[in-house]
Amino acid sequence: MAAFLWALLGIAAGACIAIQAPINALLGRGLGMPVAAACVSFLSGALILAIVVLATSSFEGRAPDWRGPAFWLYVAGGALGTVYVTTAIFLTPRIGAAAVMAFAVSGQLLAGILLDRIGFLGMAVRELSVGRIAGAMLLVVGALMIRLY
Repeated sequence: MAAFLWALLGIAAGACIAIQAPINALLGRGLGMPVAAACVSFLSGALILAIVVLATSSFEGRAPDWRGPAFWLYVAGGALGTVYVTTAIFLTPRIGAAAVMAFAVSGQLLAGILLDRIGFLGMAVRELSVGRIAGAMLLVVGALMIRLY
């Protein structure tokens, strides 16, 4: 049952990303600059998350250890998110939300397979298999079909 709920949560998160792309694209058109829309998206998200951190810290009776992680960890996730959000804002009006999501998921899967294979940042190593490679290729072909047909 828990696996089913985790899958539903993942699907809901993916749906949020798909819905976010056209919203941010419209914001980008309204602002006249896709990068400005990405900035607003990140600022509003950061504000909401700051409120959530404060609320959960109060509820749990503990605060984050802001001195614990290496500095680059503070920047890396935001930098990678900036590339994704700005690219999605730029591409969505040009190729459509479905194609943007298909290519994004394809990129996520291909990168995920590579990260699993090398054990990136201490993750468990997962070997390549025919099934993993075939699944990735099918996803890439599916993304191309969504875009081209």
